[in-house]
Amino acid sequence: MADEQGLDLVEISPNANPPVCKIMDYKKFLYEQKKREKALKSKATKVVVKEIRFGPNTDDHDYEFKKKHAIKFLNDGAKLKAFVFFKGRSIVFKEQGQILLLRLAQDLEEYGKVEQMPKLEGKRMIMFIAPKKNK
Repeated sequence: MADEQGLDLVEISPNANPPVCKIMDYKKFLYEQKKREKALKSKATKVVVKEIRFGPNTDDHDYEFKKKHAIKFLNDGAKLKAFVFFKGRSIVFKEQGQILLLRLAQDLEEYGKVEQMPKLEGKRMIMFIAPKKNK
């Protein structure tokens, strides 16, 4: 029957009893499958991570300025990586750095939720904030 129609006989389910076959144009089927996969891939969202860097003794004005940027990043749907960078001997101000990041987390509570609490990694104290889903 497939030869008469100029099409291919494709085995759909070989484990069934009896095996299920379908008459179709196999090349066209593969092409449409690739097209569907490509469309799904284009709809998948890519996660963007934006970074904001603070010092342990960051001033209030600088803090507000960077907080405004953080709000913009979260509203755009990007994840935020906020970190305090300790230079030289400033590592003794670990508590100040943690207080700064926790204050930022509290100020950004309505825009995003904390994904990872402040954690010291080498000379950096890092915190991740994910954007809240807008409904």
